[in-house]
Amino acid sequence: MISKPGIDHGKEFDWGRTSENYAKFRDVYPAAFYEKIMELGLCVKGQQVLDLGTGTGVLPRNLYPYGAQFTGADISENQIAYAKRLSAEANMSIEYVIASAENADFPDSSFDAVTACQCFHYFDKAAALPNIHRMLKPGGYFCILFMTPLPEESEIVRRGEELVLHYNPAWTGGGVGRYTPPETPAWAKPLYKAANIVTFDLSVAFTRKNWHGRMMTCRGISASFVSEETTAAFEQAHTAYLQTVPDSFKIPHFVTMLNLCKT
Repeated sequence: MISKPGIDHGKEFDWGRTSENYAKFRDVYPAAFYEKIMELGLCVKGQQVLDLGTGTGVLPRNLYPYGAQFTGADISENQIAYAKRLSAEANMSIEYVIASAENADFPDSSFDAVTACQCFHYFDKAAALPNIHRMLKPGGYFCILFMTPLPEESEIVRRGEELVLHYNPAWTGGGVGRYTPPETPAWAKPLYKAANIVTFDLSVAFTRKNWHGRMMTCRGISASFVSEETTAAFEQAHTAYLQTVPDSFKIPHFVTMLNLCKT
């Protein structure tokens, strides 16, 4: 479980509660997302890479064909179980461990790169950043990845977020827009300096079924501790709304990649 004062007003949530559907509906990053990581020279053949907050192993599994040796870490035992299962089914040799960014205990200078996709805002920076720095090889990289749908540019996103808030008013995950990270954030100094800051737009294709699954597995519904009755009510309302839109559509997203170099 995770609880942080600035997120959902401190209410607990657990991604492991939704692992089965997370595995089905949260593998949404298009090829252009992974290609941009390659352009940064990360997760390529010959590199040892640690993916923190790996969830069901979405990032390692999609980047596996490029040749890096991956280790995925997550605090949720259930998420790791699904990551292991999906990797084995795809005949991928990926190591997974149950560990947080703050307490992962790999030896010093173990990794060429560490990635954190959609999860850095959950980390305790004071503990995680020195630990990541310790595990990186000299000159290694810590890349923070984030992709968010844009409610101001999509009624489908906006209406979905409004329904999440209706059924879980504590949820603070909506309303995210475009932003540019500072060149080297104050919290990164003096352990890191920015090597690359990349921002770009992506249009991601969904069906009604897949978008509904994506919204059901958001932090404010299935990963939260709202009641089964509340979850069912959201599912019914969101399904009803989606009957008013085409069966397939594209959702605008905004991507940020902050690639920090160990100093």
